[in-house]
Amino acid sequence: MKYADVILPLALPKNYTYAVPESMEHALQAGCRVAVQLGKQKKYAGIVKAVHEQAPLYKTKPLLDMLDKDPVVYPTQLDFWTWVAAYYMCSEGEVLNAALPAHLKLSSETLLLYNDAYGEDFSALDDDEYMIAEALLIRKELRIEEVQLILDKSEVYSVIKKLIEKKVCLIYEELKEVYKEKTENYVQLHADYHEEERLAALFNDMGRAPKQMELLLAYLHLQKTTGSVLQNELLKKSGATTAQLKGLVDKNILWVEKRVVDRIRTGKVDTQIDFDLSPAQEVALQAVRRHFEEKQVTLLHGVTSSGKTQVYVKMMEECLASGRQVLYLLPEIALTAQIITRLQKHFGSSISIYHSRFSNNERVEIWNKVKNGEVQIVLGARSSLLLPFRDLGLIILDEEHDPSYKQQDPAPRYHARDAAIYYASLFKAKVLLGSATPSLESYYNAQQGKYGLVELKERYGGIEMPAIDIVDVKKETAEKTMDGNFTQALKTAIAQSLEEKKQVILFQNRRGYAPFLLCTTCGWIPHCKQCDVSLTYHRNQDKLHCHYCGTRYPYVYTCEACGSQSLVPRSFGTEKIEDDLQLLFPEARIARMDVDSIRNKDSHNKMIRLLEEQAIDILVGTQMVVKGLDFENVNLVGILSADSLLSYPDFRVNERAFQLMEQVSGRAGRKHGMGKVLIQAGNTRHPVLQYVTDHDYKSMYESEIAERQQFGYPPFFRVLKLTLRHKNQQVVEQAAHILAGWLQPHLGAQLVGPAAPLVARVRNNYLQEMLIKLPREARVIAHIKQVLREFFVHLLAEKRFRSVVIVPDVDCV
Repeated sequence: MKYADVILPLALPKNYTYAVPESMEHALQAGCRVAVQLGKQKKYAGIVKAVHEQAPLYKTKPLLDMLDKDPVVYPTQLDFWTWVAAYYMCSEGEVLNAALPAHLKLSSETLLLYNDAYGEDFSALDDDEYMIAEALLIRKELRIEEVQLILDKSEVYSVIKKLIEKKVCLIYEELKEVYKEKTENYVQLHADYHEEERLAALFNDMGRAPKQMELLLAYLHLQKTTGSVLQNELLKKSGATTAQLKGLVDKNILWVEKRVVDRIRTGKVDTQIDFDLSPAQEVALQAVRRHFEEKQVTLLHGVTSSGKTQVYVKMMEECLASGRQVLYLLPEIALTAQIITRLQKHFGSSISIYHSRFSNNERVEIWNKVKNGEVQIVLGARSSLLLPFRDLGLIILDEEHDPSYKQQDPAPRYHARDAAIYYASLFKAKVLLGSATPSLESYYNAQQGKYGLVELKERYGGIEMPAIDIVDVKKETAEKTMDGNFTQALKTAIAQSLEEKKQVILFQNRRGYAPFLLCTTCGWIPHCKQCDVSLTYHRNQDKLHCHYCGTRYPYVYTCEACGSQSLVPRSFGTEKIEDDLQLLFPEARIARMDVDSIRNKDSHNKMIRLLEEQAIDILVGTQMVVKGLDFENVNLVGILSADSLLSYPDFRVNERAFQLMEQVSGRAGRKHGMGKVLIQAGNTRHPVLQYVTDHDYKSMYESEIAERQQFGYPPFFRVLKLTLRHKNQQVVEQAAHILAGWLQPHLGAQLVGPAAPLVARVRNNYLQEMLIKLPREARVIAHIKQVLREFFVHLLAEKRFRSVVIVPDVDCV
């Protein structure tokens, strides 16, 4: 008897084992999807992790069906999932849920089936029951959504329960495949007219049907130029109708064939490297190759606009030449638009993009093409790391320092950089990390010799680094020379850039119009009713938004505390900057790039195209404008509020502020002459501002690394954050203190907390947090994680804490 361990797409504490029917024993493999029953009725599609002959201690249910002839994932991915679940303290089901496209994850749908034995006498039923019973009599089966439509209400389960108890209907769980192949209608000429004589005779006979003749001529032209003729393209070119095409089909002149087509078109690698590396880039490339002979990971530390991408392209070319796949990771979807154009120029249509904005059907097709080896280069955000690569040879992490590589919610809360290094080790692949401002952890590992380190210290083409000036906001405010949120220095610099027909980027790390409203009489500030956070005013919608739970409120005109009508917006976000610019520079073409303005699938691409075509003069944005974008006509960058970046209570605040300011500064003067950067700040003496002014990463690193070592933070310790959530504040505080009491003997001073975080309530859940500092020893870390899992079980076993949610976040960012 054979058994299969099955991973289900649920947050279960362990995988379940099922009996393998004899009919499946020879065909079933690890990585295949199977239909299983969980509980009394619910069915799911799970992934077989292993097939073995060891019976579990409990009575097993049989597998219901095998959904794939070939595995949808390889053993390498299953090993990777196991590691991610163990390291990031989540279940393998949660990893599967994150990895698999939605249309490969199937769960059963409840159907109501009419019970013929009941008969047709519905006199004993009430009105709601009668309506459903009558519909079932006609249709024989109904879905839950159809019952809700018939009764015109969402709560229908009580009615369904009564119908089941009265035996009017039966319940059936159906597992349904969601993915659908895309089909297109192709038009072909009937075989009888392939000979020129018969075709000429046909045209002679069609004199009385000029529209059909035009359609046939259009077909012949398309067939000669494209080879295959799509029906919609033929109708568009000829101006004909479907009825006129049907007339030719009925006469057996043309015929229409429905074919399965790819949503994602790919081709073979067509490598065309049409550039030469500069001497500095050539030295860097040779150094990367040397390090890869001895080390798995190499860090390429190159200043902004030093040409790191060209080094990546050369390494990709070598990897593809050896017949292996390449994964090119970027922190933001916004960056893929520019990079894909460059890479397609060098590698043709063999590249596929993968990120969350693709449709579910498109994601299934990319998944299958990567698995089959049809796609050899994948460009994408962190989720593309979970694709089923066949033979991965190289992973490139561009902007490796970026916090967007860390998944926040839901689980698995993995860091794409660290997970990529482990994933690459399973393939014996290489990892190339690239950044102008590396994370302290990566640079420390390079300094310690764990990673190779290669540095590019000059910009490509001999362009100088931008000149950076710090503008004192306090001084200009005192002298009353500020114009709204703009200092005179910044305003003058923008005017000069516009006069020179150059482009400007302005960075403000807050979206919306104003971060909060303030009553000038009593100081009251409107807060979200579900979260302990002030509401942000969005003028375009004239609404107050909560950026934590997404709730929107109408604008408040009257203070709830004192009743006065003296509420005024305070501070400023990207919307306010955009409005101010339109008043200051009415002739300028102004655009905004933030989460609110970039919502659609193609919004990023359109915005970047407009910038490249110089159809935008001034771009205002949040962090989206910081990350790796390359616009040759930008010569001025303005950072509107450096203080907001430097005042956040976090041990990474100085590192992050330096990275943001250095990265956004790097957008200036990338091609034609030295650019200029103006940073508006109140505290002009902050040491980070001096590091940014001097482009001095090394001094920032040395200052921060000394403090990290002194206070026990990464890279010297690993940090694990525990967050407890509950609707009742008293319950969550009690749970946190009990858990901390249990942990104290094991951790001592390595445990910090528990305490309420800065935002202590989100979506009506009260929060308690504690930090655990763990030494960089795998054995100790594994032991503490096991202790934590046991304590979580004990805590949640107590009735009063059963509904407390515990969220472990390993290597929290």
